[in-house]
Amino acid sequence: MNKVITLFKREYRAAVRTKSFIIGLVLVPFLMGGGLLAVILMEKRQDTDDKKIVLIDHSGMVKDMLNEVVDRRNRHEIYDSETGEKIMPVYIVEFMEPDPSDRIGQQLELSNRVKSSDLHAFIEIGPDILHPSSDTGAYIRYYSEHAFMDNIRYWFGNTINNHLRQMRVSELNLEEQQAANLFRWINIEGMGLVSVDRKTGEQQEAREANELQSFLVPYIIVLLMFMLVMMSSVPLLSAVMEEKTERIAEVLLGTITPFQFMAGKVLGGIGISLTTAAIYVTAGIVTARMTGFESVIPYEILPWFFIYTILFIIMVGSGMAALGATCNDNKDAQSLQFPAMLPVILPLFIIVPVIQNPSGSLATALSLIPPFTPTIMMIRLATPVTIPIWQPITGLVGVVLFTVFTVWIGARIFRTAILIQGQKPSVSNLFKYAFRG
Repeated sequence: MNKVITLFKREYRAAVRTKSFIIGLVLVPFLMGGGLLAVILMEKRQDTDDKKIVLIDHSGMVKDMLNEVVDRRNRHEIYDSETGEKIMPVYIVEFMEPDPSDRIGQQLELSNRVKSSDLHAFIEIGPDILHPSSDTGAYIRYYSEHAFMDNIRYWFGNTINNHLRQMRVSELNLEEQQAANLFRWINIEGMGLVSVDRKTGEQQEAREANELQSFLVPYIIVLLMFMLVMMSSVPLLSAVMEEKTERIAEVLLGTITPFQFMAGKVLGGIGISLTTAAIYVTAGIVTARMTGFESVIPYEILPWFFIYTILFIIMVGSGMAALGATCNDNKDAQSLQFPAMLPVILPLFIIVPVIQNPSGSLATALSLIPPFTPTIMMIRLATPVTIPIWQPITGLVGVVLFTVFTVWIGARIFRTAILIQGQKPSVSNLFKYAFRG
């Protein structure tokens, strides 16, 4: 045991004392939050270039209204009220008479103008928008190279529809107050559940659900777990391969057993991961408290997080160390690395479906399959949905058994392959090392 601890200290100190570890510790949070930060910055920094838009109105009902509304918007709504700085683009609307004889040709001409950047987009309004009798003549179509992500189409859609509502109300001779009540929209508020304070026993009113919190907390937790495994377990494949090819492993095996060698490597990865996790979790808690968001800290799932993370690292690390022992050069290591990482990567593709429905059959089933249990179960536990306690316990038992099996198989492969030179890490050889020795 002392030899394992000695090797663990060697691996741990060699990793945490490097500049790359310190730099990675600082940069990873920025890389993980880079996408969110970019969205926030882009929202504050909007495109203020003038937007020229052609409108083809088959109904003849919106030209005067749009001229008035666009003019009012351009004069009063595109500048910051305090600084006077331009914060939104000017809309320049050009009205074009419809060409019934060559409708497609007219659209093609306008499309070419959009492609050449002479126009931002063009809009076509159907003839039957006031009293739609069928879908064929009741439409508002926005043509652009990026119409799906273009928020300008929503502004024109809302403006035109509000005008049509007013015209319909006028035809019905309704009073202004009646019309206002007729179109009043009441949003449905998402609320949590009523609960009882565990300390005081007092009933607590339900709080408004925070959709961003409901998504971000499980998303950050699973990314942190993924990052810890990538930092500590995945590199073991290359590290063991290098020590084998450089004959360092032969020297070490003169004083320790193959299992002690592998155990020291894996424990070193656990030490690196726990150090990193402790730093990030502590920093996250302190930041949340200082910024008034302590309520979003999932204290109750932190023990589950550390337990599952340790088992996940042992599981993946044992496999990576064993595969590294079968490699003879970098080419072998590269060919094995991606297939070996699939159980770690695959859960990332279903993060959103699991967050949306953590109690669904898909999420429940995957969270009980050992290779996926750590990540999928942590996503489910981090959501506001109550997960039956038997599920994380059952998942934990499954992970423990699967980890023991992985360590046993990995140790047999490592013991046999670490001193063998020249044999390719094929499936048949791996099977032979694992079950025949």
